[in-house]
Amino acid sequence: MSSVGKGVTAASIGLLMKSRGFSITNVKCEMYVNIDAGTIRPTEHGEVFVGADGIEADQDLGNYERFTDQNTTRNNFITQGQIWQDVIKRERNLEYDGEDVEVVPDIPREIIRRIQIAATNANAEITIIEFGGTIGEYQISMFLEAARMMKQQNPQDIAFVMVSYLPIPKMVGEMKTKPTQYAARTLNSAGIVADFIVARAESTLDEPRRQRLALFCNIAADGVISAPDVSNIYEVPIELESQEFEQKILKKLGLQEREDTLASWRDYVVTIRSLTQKVHIAMVGKYFGTGHFTLADSYISVIESAKHAAWACGVRPEFSWIDSEGYEQDPNKISELSQFDGVIAPGGFGSRGVEGIIQAIKYLREQKIPYFGICYGMQLALVECARHCMGMSDAHTTEVNPSTASPVIDLMPEQYEILKTSNYGGTMRLGSYPAFLKQGTHSYEAYSKNPEGRWSFKKTDAGATIRERHRHRYEVNPTYVKLFEEHGIVFSGISLDGHLMEIMELKKELHPFFLGTQFHPEFTGSFMSPHPLFCAFLEASKKVQR
Repeated sequence: MSSVGKGVTAASIGLLMKSRGFSITNVKCEMYVNIDAGTIRPTEHGEVFVGADGIEADQDLGNYERFTDQNTTRNNFITQGQIWQDVIKRERNLEYDGEDVEVVPDIPREIIRRIQIAATNANAEITIIEFGGTIGEYQISMFLEAARMMKQQNPQDIAFVMVSYLPIPKMVGEMKTKPTQYAARTLNSAGIVADFIVARAESTLDEPRRQRLALFCNIAADGVISAPDVSNIYEVPIELESQEFEQKILKKLGLQEREDTLASWRDYVVTIRSLTQKVHIAMVGKYFGTGHFTLADSYISVIESAKHAAWACGVRPEFSWIDSEGYEQDPNKISELSQFDGVIAPGGFGSRGVEGIIQAIKYLREQKIPYFGICYGMQLALVECARHCMGMSDAHTTEVNPSTASPVIDLMPEQYEILKTSNYGGTMRLGSYPAFLKQGTHSYEAYSKNPEGRWSFKKTDAGATIRERHRHRYEVNPTYVKLFEEHGIVFSGISLDGHLMEIMELKKELHPFFLGTQFHPEFTGSFMSPHPLFCAFLEASKKVQR
């Protein structure tokens, strides 16, 4: 089933192979016909993760990066839409030498070609490929056929891992193997036999069920790997390693074991387990609701980055999800924010829930509760300050109110022509861009304390430079920059050409921590290397006494 843990398993395998001294890369294959994930609602498919080169990808690429601390690019993300688009384009360009183009084998061959490109460009000795979706779905069939062909052509170089869920019905109280047996048989019908089964369950797999899976799924008993629920996903590699999973994979691939460099990861996991002091963080957003359930995956990179920073600060984070529309329906609810040590407003688009976020920001600013705004969270913080500190009651972003008399946030000039043609896919300001940091600010101090990381911090005579990832069409209107600065706002991060405001913060004497970024810092942090701005926010939150 979906969300069973394929992405975390693939990320863990990548980490384990890397810790054994192998160069690796992770590839995600998605079944949808979208060219990328950029046009999909977060509540439909979870967060859109942005790679260093601007690819808008599935959230699993975020897991790969957080585990392996390696950047991913568009080569690491393959969709069915990309495959069909390229095959048809190549057919139109007569690249098939007059042959008729068929679904099989030409679609699987294109999948294989792209996988090979990803492996080659990463100079990877081992490539971990994750197929989205579930076995038995019609749309996965061409990817399974590609996998079968790869195995047939290079039998010694391919190993198959099936991740499957073993339910324990409450009324029965017994772990059931039949769904996994059925999944294995369904996989067999595609010409693939799993070499390993990662058995996901609430509790540890026992020996009788291990033997049953081995017998009926036609694999060796030591190829059944127990993957019980753990307190956080970063314990998964340790759980898999304890069963010598990486050694079994290497043996299957005919590779010799190398050094073991996972000791610091193991030690850190043990340290995290011992943390007792709590910090209470609220996430005020607009992409939480899906029916009667809360979809935290909409902001998974933000949540994981906050966890990384909290653990680095020696505290255990507790999160609350707040739908901003609730403050629009009942403004009196805003006082509930007083119970939190810090509040994050993550990215988003559109008008729904915006006034609720602005109300929350006003309360946090006035009550001096640490606030961290990301992308839209920064833009709305400036709207709030313009309205309530600068007397511009009609201030807004033109994304919500195109006719506002005080457009403090406006569409970037180059975006006007793009939107006139409704060219929405892959046309935002995307990917990694440099920025200059001013000395004597929260931002500069934060990066100075944590200089080593994929944010590329480098000191200069006048301050420092960083590189961070973006995903937006709207920016601070330069007409209002000076006026903002006159009212206590510091633009501590600015694009190298001086035109774009990348970080805003209130002066330290006005607020202990009130900061927003136009970029997405959650995309460059990792488990072992937490992002500096999240660390600064959690340090400020840790100091709040409740």
